[in-house]
Amino acid sequence: MSPKKNTIALFIKSLPKNIFSGFVVSLVALPLGLGLAMASEAPPISGIIAAVVGGIVVSFLGGSHVTISGPGNGLVGVLLVAITTLGLESAYAAIIFSGLLLTLLGFLRLGKLADFFPSSAIQGMLAAIGLIILGKQFHIMLAHKISREDTLDYLLEIPFTINDALHYNDEGLIFAALTGVVSLLIMIYYPKLRYKYLQLIPAPMWIVLLSVGLSYYFEFIVHESNPISINYMIAGIPEFKDIVAQLPSINFNKTNELAFWASVFALTLIASIESLLSIKAVDKLDPEKRRSNVNSDLKALGVATIGSGFLGGLNVVTVIARSSVNVNNNASNRSSNFFHAIFLIVFVVLFSSQLTRIPLPALMAILVFTGYKLASPNTVKNIFSIGKEQLIIFFITLYMTLKVGLIFGILCGVIVTFIIHIFLTKSFLLFIRNILKPNVLMFREDDADGNYYVSVKHFCSFLNYYRLKSKLDAVPENQDIIVDFSLCEFVDHTVMENLNSYRDLFLKRGGHFEVVGLDLHDTDSQHPFALRRVLPVPKIIKNNLTRRQTNIEELAKSYNLKYIPKKQKDTLFLNDFKFFRTKPISYIYNQLMTKNNVLNIFDIEFSEGEFIAKEVVKTTMLHISLKNNIPQFTLDREGFLEKFYAFAGFKDIPIHNQTDFSKRFYLLGEDEEAIIEFFNEDLVHFFESNPYYHIESNGNSLLVFSKERLASIKELKALFDFGKRLKQVIS
Repeated sequence: MSPKKNTIALFIKSLPKNIFSGFVVSLVALPLGLGLAMASEAPPISGIIAAVVGGIVVSFLGGSHVTISGPGNGLVGVLLVAITTLGLESAYAAIIFSGLLLTLLGFLRLGKLADFFPSSAIQGMLAAIGLIILGKQFHIMLAHKISREDTLDYLLEIPFTINDALHYNDEGLIFAALTGVVSLLIMIYYPKLRYKYLQLIPAPMWIVLLSVGLSYYFEFIVHESNPISINYMIAGIPEFKDIVAQLPSINFNKTNELAFWASVFALTLIASIESLLSIKAVDKLDPEKRRSNVNSDLKALGVATIGSGFLGGLNVVTVIARSSVNVNNNASNRSSNFFHAIFLIVFVVLFSSQLTRIPLPALMAILVFTGYKLASPNTVKNIFSIGKEQLIIFFITLYMTLKVGLIFGILCGVIVTFIIHIFLTKSFLLFIRNILKPNVLMFREDDADGNYYVSVKHFCSFLNYYRLKSKLDAVPENQDIIVDFSLCEFVDHTVMENLNSYRDLFLKRGGHFEVVGLDLHDTDSQHPFALRRVLPVPKIIKNNLTRRQTNIEELAKSYNLKYIPKKQKDTLFLNDFKFFRTKPISYIYNQLMTKNNVLNIFDIEFSEGEFIAKEVVKTTMLHISLKNNIPQFTLDREGFLEKFYAFAGFKDIPIHNQTDFSKRFYLLGEDEEAIIEFFNEDLVHFFESNPYYHIESNGNSLLVFSKERLASIKELKALFDFGKRLKQVIS
């Protein structure tokens, strides 16, 4: 039995990392909180209040580990309707009641409700929310305030707003629109700059810093007033003492109106769906592979929303973008959520007067980019690749959400999905006869392996997926499990997508998750998440090599290497490297291998973050298999950022009598003595006399790469040569 961990000592040890992560997250949360509140036509400070209350309450009461809570993108449209139809004071009452309902959902353990919504319908609803945000804020980003009846009108007006912006005569409007355009360009291109020093400050905070800096430039250097129109500057941000002293008046008189309860239910529905989706996505990123208690989180978010409403804040939800930033900055527990709230309080106390120097178009550009990410054309492309029927579900949900409302839109998505399933199976009775039957049987096989075996009968879709999910959740992730669909006639896209998530989770925790029995099922697309039904229609797809692949193929011949161009999902050999602890791998391809597979160069696609914060990265790496075990370590070129990391608890290991190496390289690892012994004079001189690479050891192999991009043919040759000589030095 392993010794019990000292949780207090571990908490204290990890505190510097979580404080640092909380600080970085607060740099994102500050402009987003202001922008989301203003997009909802609430006071700007209400977004900050939601983030502060959410951060403090959820960090103590929540059931997740590395998530961040605050105002959410998905609620902008509902809050906008609530505030415009009910008034701000009654909208606060609706927020409080939605918090009560959210808390009730948690106590009733109804976190599984999210499983009853089809994936494509949820995507359609989120895309509609993105268009709602983009449609309204795009005009303000270009300094052109308009008022229309619905979102489609706002979207149709975009070309006219662009035309008007190109013909402005008012200097104040020209500068305001330029600020919005430049801010949007920062949001688009800044994440593509893979430079570690720049990445320390997130794009939204750069927009704030540059906006405030521009204001001071005109005031103190040029000695002129800010050229941006006063109508497009943030106003109404009180000082901290006024926030504390003046609680908002809340009007509960409209609780007998249908519009009030429609807003309450819409706020609760969107808050719960957005939070549950975000929690599920962040669990995939957690380096320690922990599983969140979603019901505890719902209760905590509900309590935080009640408190936020009474203090004049917005709904509190789990937010994916800020949570992804939190994970990528090595947060390990909920204290980072708490510290992000504390830093926001510090910002408001010290800099509340400076926030009024931020132009409104700059903040709206952040939201326009967020809206675009939610409704990205890539989403449509991906859904189409899964299946044409998923595209129908997606667009009907999107259109109905825009034209009627969020609740009606998601309801239409559910109904259309069910109708399409009946049409595809040509059997209404398949669903009606079996909807109430227990279709999942699980037992542990009585043999040496002791595999968990799950048999699924009849059909498995969003309607009854919760039954399969409850069985899968009961199996420890370090065990082996087999899910058999041989007795199942129909498996939908939602189920296939969720099974893939389980597969990744089991693999990361040392278990094995295998799906069998789909041999006789067919699909209309080659996508792994496409729905399956017993109707064989074979497909043949021909793949042609690109020019780069042709060059790599020629390189393989000249170097006597084995070349595999096609995508490979089997990336287990990379799981133990710390670099991939928070970076899910999609696949590897274009593999160049020696005949004994000791050296393996490959292109790889992985991602940082999830959902709207997801950034896909493609790069070229080298994997070197070793015969003998070596210490686990990470070696990088030392710079300012690495020295700064020392304050967050990351200690550089010095190599004795090798001062030049210790100054130039940043060496990390747990077993310091073994690492110092391993880095002998020959190895040190090898690294000193060769180009810099990121090198990581997992104990029995090495991972080597240079820049986070695909390598040229010349760079491939250099990488192969470096790896071959490094292998010789270590051997």
